Amino acid sequence: MQDLISVIVPVYNMEKYLDRCMQSVLGQTYQNLEIILVDDGSTDASPQMCDEYAVKDDRVKVVHKQNGGLSDARNAGLAIATGTYIGYVDSDDWIETDMYERMHAACVENHAEVAICRYASVFPNRTLTAGTDRLYVFNREELVDKYISDDDKVIIYNSVWSKLFHRSIVDGEVFPVGHNSEDIMYTTKSFCKVTKGVYIDSCLYNYVQNREGSIMNTNRTERMFRDEIPFWREHIKCIGENVSLQMGDKAAFWFYRRLLAYYIDLSRAEATKEAAGRLAQMMEAESEEIKRVYTSIAVSRGDSCRMKVFLICPKLYYGVNMLYERVLIPIKSKLR
Repeated sequence: MQDLISVIVPVYNMEKYLDRCMQSVLGQTYQNLEIILVDDGSTDASPQMCDEYAVKDDRVKVVHKQNGGLSDARNAGLAIATGTYIGYVDSDDWIETDMYERMHAACVENHAEVAICRYASVFPNRTLTAGTDRLYVFNREELVDKYISDDDKVIIYNSVWSKLFHRSIVDGEVFPVGHNSEDIMYTTKSFCKVTKGVYIDSCLYNYVQNREGSIMNTNRTERMFRDEIPFWREHIKCIGENVSLQMGDKAAFWFYRRLLAYYIDLSRAEATKEAAGRLAQMMEAESEEIKRVYTSIAVSRGDSCRMKVFLICPKLYYGVNMLYERVLIPIKSKLR
């Protein structure tokens, strides 16, 4: 008999999108699914729609609960999930028909505890896709290395919905309630437990982007300081303790590199310049640790120079970066 896959779908006021999502899950070529719809206190027609799906298909289970947010809804689904594998789909997104068949087969054939796929970014006027359909098999160290690094061939984000987890690596794990960026530690902890992981270089998940433009806005900035940065610090500690100290330092390097990019983005708009200064102060306070990390692993000359300039004068770093974007990049484009 095929392994049972539990698919957890949190639902909050998604009457406009739920049918598209559910048709993609119900129509999977892999049929042995336990589909758990968690109505997180919806005030539209979503609760009734969830119940109707359960009447039409006995693979569907419904949980109605008071509104507690995405993490709380996912945890409610986890609490009743009985599958050998656990998957997640957000109710405003949808998945390709063969997503779970391909991910499950890749796990079984390669004795892997997690499968990861690319995703398509769906905008109102376009959809961005990529991939070669190639399958990669990684041991734990290789998987974590790809996860923490900026690799344009193997793109592994922390999002749980682009993955299929064997229960053995997520049993007992829950999402932190009341926080954003909740996927970071769930994915990090699971990756630190794997023996093998597989990466399918195909867009099997369709992720709906609500808007275009900068990732930064005032609310996003507060979430970054309150949730995202603390979770990335916990992520570094987890990798250092469960994989290796060197891998932990590598994770720290990519964290600090990410903060440089955040600083540039925050500095562009008047509304977030104060947050840029706050970020610069935080990094200045950690300058000795940053220097240690940048000398403990192999770092490119360019990365090393960028951090040195930033630590000397963040505003100078921003100015040099703007000069590069506005002058040097156009010149290079013309010379190609």
